[in-house]
Amino acid sequence: MKTNICKQLKEQSPLIHCITNPISIMQCANAVLLLGARPIMAEHPDEVREITASAKALLLNFGNVTRDRLEAMAISYDEAMQKELPVVIDAVGVACSELRRGIVKKMICISKRNPQAPMLIKGNYSEIRALFDNSYKSSGVDADKKLTLEEMIDIAAKLAQNINAIVLASGEKDIVSDGSKTAVIGNGTKKLGSITGTGCMLGAVCASFFAADTSIDSIVNATAAFGISGENAEGDMFLMRLFDAIADINDDIIEERKKVTWH
Repeated sequence: MKTNICKQLKEQSPLIHCITNPISIMQCANAVLLLGARPIMAEHPDEVREITASAKALLLNFGNVTRDRLEAMAISYDEAMQKELPVVIDAVGVACSELRRGIVKKMICISKRNPQAPMLIKGNYSEIRALFDNSYKSSGVDADKKLTLEEMIDIAAKLAQNINAIVLASGEKDIVSDGSKTAVIGNGTKKLGSITGTGCMLGAVCASFFAADTSIDSIVNATAAFGISGENAEGDMFLMRLFDAIADINDDIIEERKKVTWH
């Protein structure tokens, strides 16, 4: 499906509230800004409800948790549920931390959230499997290379169906599923795994697209757009070139270059 989301973002400049981690906060803010949206990275518990209420989408990134950040996430999440705002949960580290896994699983539980608030759950292959299979664990925040594309297509689809949300499993090939249909996106470059924060940037790109369109096609296009940007940034000074490539991405480039197969 042809997208016009890049055009919408530049015309409407939606506010994206990102509670992310200090490791990648600059990359995430720039990714949102370069797409034409407006980032705000508020995380003080006393102000986040007000900030979330004025936003068009909420991104919660679990890459580095503290007591204050977790409190802020809970408050912002509650406000997003009340306002029926699109929410992106980047489940970083849930495969190696029972604390993070427990909090994320509570947030995505159908009985504990407003079903009218669109939701995207993002994680690498290990993180998505950990949310599907309570017995699964891995070391650190890297994906388990033993997990295959075929098994992750099945897991992503089943998890999406179980929680009634869109699931994005990132890896050498990215998988996006809403439980009834599943896309595999082949865009990207190994360079994206050579620097820290690119996975968090993908979450920020998805949150921006989600603010404009909460369909599975929107997330497929967001994922392809980031992968294409990575391809266009190949070379020295990769991160700086990646910023330039995100700024240059548009709907025609996505339509022409995206590598998507549906299952």
